Amino acid sequence: MHKLAIFASGSGTNAENIIEYFRNHRRIQIACVCSNRPDAPVIQRAKKFELSILTFSYEEFYKTHNILDYLERHDVSWIILAGFLWLVPEYLIHAFENRILNIHPALLPKYGGKGMYGERVHKAVLENHEKQSGITIHIVDREYDRGKIVFQATCPVLPEDSPESLAARVHRLEYEHYPRIIEQAVSGELHTGLHC
Repeated sequence: MHKLAIFASGSGTNAENIIEYFRNHRRIQIACVCSNRPDAPVIQRAKKFELSILTFSYEEFYKTHNILDYLERHDVSWIILAGFLWLVPEYLIHAFENRILNIHPALLPKYGGKGMYGERVHKAVLENHEKQSGITIHIVDREYDRGKIVFQATCPVLPEDSPESLAARVHRLEYEHYPRIIEQAVSGELHTGLHC
């Protein structure tokens, strides 16, 4: 059984979608949900599923190995970022090399990097009059949004779009594809490519 930890900082809709997807999976289980915000709505979502929950401070995340110890106690083999905004520290990248996935709400390498998340991404896409946007799923490395891309899916940017309407279209791609790509990656069956 592969056990996954979900790291999230916000509302947790992607996290909940992933938890639902793997609820009765034969080979993959969500072991815990970890957050840098004790007030994040994702925690309430995780409690509904009676999952183990860990919250942590900046100092704990970057200056101790408490989080790694916690993950090892829960036999976690993969980390899944679902709206987690902090840069993953070196010791976790080393311990889970090529086993940390992130999803970004744009087509990297465009509109990535520090500070590019949520509505900021969609505003930038619209301000630059892009014809399409989408999602990028990638392996996490030592820089924001720079790891190896394993999957992209696109959607049109419409002339009448607002950041909110574009975000809704991108969210649908996240919900549709992220759990399936996680499943393929964890199972060793991932075939990278662009989905149009």
